[in-house]
Amino acid sequence: MSSSAPSPRYPAPPFAEQAQPWPGLQSKMDPRPDCGETSYRGNGRLAGRRALITGGDSGIGRAVAIAFAREGADVAINYLHPEQGDADEVVELIRAAGRVAVAVPGDLRSEQFCAKLVEDAAEGLGGLDIVVNCAGRQHYCDDIVELSTEEFDWTLKTNLYALFWLIKAAVPRLAPGSAIITTTSRNAYDPNKILIDYALTKAGIANMTRGLGKQLLPRGIRVNSVAPGPFWTPLQVSGAQPQSVVEEFGAEVAYRRPGQPVEIAPVYVTLASAESSYVTGQVWGITGGDGEPG
Repeated sequence: MSSSAPSPRYPAPPFAEQAQPWPGLQSKMDPRPDCGETSYRGNGRLAGRRALITGGDSGIGRAVAIAFAREGADVAINYLHPEQGDADEVVELIRAAGRVAVAVPGDLRSEQFCAKLVEDAAEGLGGLDIVVNCAGRQHYCDDIVELSTEEFDWTLKTNLYALFWLIKAAVPRLAPGSAIITTTSRNAYDPNKILIDYALTKAGIANMTRGLGKQLLPRGIRVNSVAPGPFWTPLQVSGAQPQSVVEEFGAEVAYRRPGQPVEIAPVYVTLASAESSYVTGQVWGITGGDGEPG
């Protein structure tokens, strides 16, 4: 029996060579990531809630948007303009679940846009109860001497500054019982040598989550984070990894394959729901059996 036997229906490497320009489209991947489009079944765990999800067009953010909608939440998603095709599919899936869908394209590297995103999401949904940060920038570089200030700034603005701006804009709108969920990475704890800037931001997100969990608890706002290991998303095929790594992506963990976004979405649902009323400042690792935390 192979070590991937617990979930044999999901694809394992080797994968086909499939480089895409940033930010990458899920619709062009082979195989396409499974975000629960046909499999996720909700149970009303987020009935009546209103959620903003960054990076909601594809990958983990897409899976979270689908799961939230099928659990009864109205959902606003943010994405970049080139990802409009993938985003349109998510909007249709949210509406097919009988929920309100709000689409707000734009670049999170702008503080002004982050404030407008929160405002547009709250207006479109009639309020805001949940903020989920899934959008991220990851681009490998073998040598720090070759890592430009422009690339470094791009990663920090997308991954750290945007999170600060979004939370700062959202907190005044969040009532007691609300939840903020960030997305860190196993790289926060075991940094890949070719992902120096990305790993730095993910460590910062984990640290920020723990601090805000303490700071915002008196307001009744819980703050938690999810730390994925290798997950099959457009991030990987659009410069996050060399093609040689993409072809064997996920082979190094105990499952011998990458996770599919549908496999991590239930963790976000749990952290967003009232079932996690005693959980804040925590980082939940979903790493395929390897790495920290988890």
